Amino acid sequence: MRSGSPLHRVAGAEAGAAAVAGERPPAGERPLPAASLLSDLLELTKPGITLMVVLTAGLGFLLAREGELPWLLLLHTLLGTGLVSAGASALNHVLEKETDARMRRTAGRPIPAGRLGADAGLLFGVALALIGLAELALAVNLLTALLGAVALAGYVFVYTPLKRLSSLNTVVGAVPGAIPPMMGWAAARDSLGPAAWALFAILFLWQMPHFLAIAWLCREDYANAGFPMLTTRDPSGERTARQVVLYGAALVPVSLFPAALGLLGTPYFLGALALSLAYLGYGLAFSRRRSTAAARSLMFASILYLPALLGVILLDRLV
Repeated sequence: MRSGSPLHRVAGAEAGAAAVAGERPPAGERPLPAASLLSDLLELTKPGITLMVVLTAGLGFLLAREGELPWLLLLHTLLGTGLVSAGASALNHVLEKETDARMRRTAGRPIPAGRLGADAGLLFGVALALIGLAELALAVNLLTALLGAVALAGYVFVYTPLKRLSSLNTVVGAVPGAIPPMMGWAAARDSLGPAAWALFAILFLWQMPHFLAIAWLCREDYANAGFPMLTTRDPSGERTARQVVLYGAALVPVSLFPAALGLLGTPYFLGALALSLAYLGYGLAFSRRRSTAAARSLMFASILYLPALLGVILLDRLV
């Protein structure tokens, strides 16, 4: 549950640029007030991030479940997890309204642009989060709800304020971002084990090159907002590149843990190895060049990694 997916950042940059320039859509293209409100509320939920959270929770559920798939339980798990993620994202919008207003890529968001009040955003976020936690607690199990609450609190009350204080915010923010697959596992088994922690480790390590690439692309915006990101204090990019490679290298063996634990077989082992090595390759390319193009390539490679890994898992289960 992080502060913005790559797709959101691109869209936010375009909207922010338009807001700064004072551009407005032609009168015939302006949405009706109700449609505009729904669009703004949807933007608060960061749909790209929420979709990724739901997918990784579903991944954990599918890996943990043995025998016939309980579709209703899966539906409750995905719905509750998605609502918690959406609520956390909305609360992040509220807490970062001032810094969002100072960054071109986020100035067009509903709250800093003045299209939606902070109080409305706060009410919306709290309502989504509470409904999501209640859904998990009542329709799934208490362990899954507890993990959801930990992810929510870590994202909203630890990661978000830490962004203004320390470059360690990226590492800290990766923790709640890695919890959703554990939620899926807990939903299916009502317990945690080594395999659930292996999924957590894969998601944690995957996030680091992903967000360091984004931080490199957006380092000027972060500097203007006063965020002490690693990339704003590393003009040469040496430290950023070193961390990209270290986390990418660590992901290679960790991504094989599900096979080592007997959760998945040879097709997954070979597929995960190929994908993780390719991801590391993009990290090494960024390390050598430290250019905008290399960072963008790494970012898109990271976007493709998780869906591809999910595809490998499904293939392994079908073979």
